[in-house]
Amino acid sequence: MPDNPSRRSMLAAMAAAGLVAPALARSGPAAMQAVLDYAQSQKTTGFLIVRDRKILVEKNWPLPADAETFRAAATYGTNADGALLEDVASQQKSFVSVLVAVAIDKGLIDVTRPVSAYVGSGWSKAAPDREAQIRVIDVLTMSSGLTTEFAWAAPPGAVFLYNTPVYAVIKHVVAAAAGQPLETITRDWLTAPAGMADTAWRKRPAAMGDVGNPTGLVTCPRDVARFGQMVLDGGKAADGRRIVSRARLDAMFVRSGPNPAYGRLWWLNGSPFTIRPLANRVEGPLIPAAPADLVAALGAWDRKLYVVPSRKLMVVRMGQAAPDKGFDQQLWLRLESALA
Repeated sequence: MPDNPSRRSMLAAMAAAGLVAPALARSGPAAMQAVLDYAQSQKTTGFLIVRDRKILVEKNWPLPADAETFRAAATYGTNADGALLEDVASQQKSFVSVLVAVAIDKGLIDVTRPVSAYVGSGWSKAAPDREAQIRVIDVLTMSSGLTTEFAWAAPPGAVFLYNTPVYAVIKHVVAAAAGQPLETITRDWLTAPAGMADTAWRKRPAAMGDVGNPTGLVTCPRDVARFGQMVLDGGKAADGRRIVSRARLDAMFVRSGPNPAYGRLWWLNGSPFTIRPLANRVEGPLIPAAPADLVAALGAWDRKLYVVPSRKLMVVRMGQAAPDKGFDQQLWLRLESALA
């Protein structure tokens, strides 16, 4: 990456004015080192940047000795490359979104049908006539209208309520539609064809508590990157095999009405406003510093898969929760400098 004195001077001036992170005053290898330094400082265990199928950065850091609670709750040893195998928390939602899309391709699921058509009535605490109004698409877009206790709160499709317990019903929907266990269809439809050998569902330990979603998706940074590459490749595996149709893939990234920063269990950048989990509406996009076409699979403890189709780019981050509450924005300020 050539050094550009004019650009460096401009970035330095912007940094002095507080318009960008200080790291952006650098360029070339120094800017990429600033990305790595920041990632490491934020309790990251695995960090991967892939652009145009080339790995630009790959770092795995060990958990510190004082991370026993996290180790017991979210880790499952290491893989052959020494990377931690971690429960990626709600990032699993985006993987399940792909399973639903494959089921649609197979003619097994119609997202406009009620959830009860697949799992039977009585799955919620809503009155039968109201429960029958809740469609699969409403759960996929976090607009079921149910509380986390499954009680009726609003008409389906009217409001965004990030709801992990209700989301977990979708895992039962896709398994029931396929007539096979979730573990089987995940392997046959996604992880095996995509080459994700270190990815599997695991029963969560007691340390995780009961959040209404008792199975976690355990994986590693490279497998998450393989998943992201499948998205960049329009639904195809690395060997060219079709995993999901382009039409079904694109449907996952259609903005929902109640929250245009959310599609079908995927987060979407570039929206006029954003409603994050357990948060109020904020004007502006999910990550202002990031490209507008970024889509993201996000989970607790700052699990990140950022996919940017316009740049053939993906970034994976795993580890403990980042101390910096503005992690997404601060990381992308640094990435934009390093990748310019």
